[in-house]
Amino acid sequence: MLDIHWLKTFVILAEHKHFGKAANALHMTQPNVSLHLKQLEQTTGVKLIDRSPFHLTQAGERLLESSQKTLQELQVCQADLNALNDLNKGTITIAASDIISRMLLINAFKLFKNAYPGMDIVLLNTTSSQASERVKNAEADLGFVISQKQTQPLHFVELQQVKWVAFGNDFERYINEQRELTLILLGHDTRTRDLIDEALPKLNLSNYRVMEVGSVDAQIDWAEAGFGVAIVPEFALSTKRNVNTTVTPLPAFPTTNLGYIVRQNQILSKATKQLLEWVGFDR
Repeated sequence: MLDIHWLKTFVILAEHKHFGKAANALHMTQPNVSLHLKQLEQTTGVKLIDRSPFHLTQAGERLLESSQKTLQELQVCQADLNALNDLNKGTITIAASDIISRMLLINAFKLFKNAYPGMDIVLLNTTSSQASERVKNAEADLGFVISQKQTQPLHFVELQQVKWVAFGNDFERYINEQRELTLILLGHDTRTRDLIDEALPKLNLSNYRVMEVGSVDAQIDWAEAGFGVAIVPEFALSTKRNVNTTVTPLPAFPTTNLGYIVRQNQILSKATKQLLEWVGFDR
């Protein structure tokens, strides 16, 4: 019988490709990592890893594939069992970007803490793409995302449509005079940037350069300081106070859906369902 702890050690070892690093990640000693591997190889009757240089054997590659699926399915099952328990103590883990959290979740979180004082909320600050992966792997109970398509194994519920704006002084003058315009955009590792790149041709900009930053807050701050024009979701400005920079609607940009994701057929606890009701009410 294969021990689940051996499989977990094997998966982490395969990911880190180093016994010492795997031991640190697992909070184990290096000899214990080696012992788990030895027990796994003795039980399966095959060699799984060559140590010098480190690489998985063909048998190791096959076991890794099954082990990853098994561990993920067990994690998903445990999340559903926790939801079925409907305990008054526990944790709800939510993945969302900082700007979505502040705009959509703060008031709902206040109501939740009053109603469920024994429950904790863990908020993971992620991009929409990262939130999808977290929910898919049962590392988060909910994810709040923009522009999510209905794809297996996730279920998306739209909460609202997002409009886009140009945040920066003299935006229309730059366009009319065909002067070089600095666009302050998120990096290419975000879903938001993909949406903007697809829609940019609709603005008919003849002369521009791109300044990349790491967050919507940074976009707004740089534009407010006069370094260019940020293209941001309209709701991102609702969390800002005392902003004096010009906001120009971009009706040519297609609207974007904003909502939450769960795993398809995921069991939701009573507390999670209540939180979602409050988020919907808070729109």
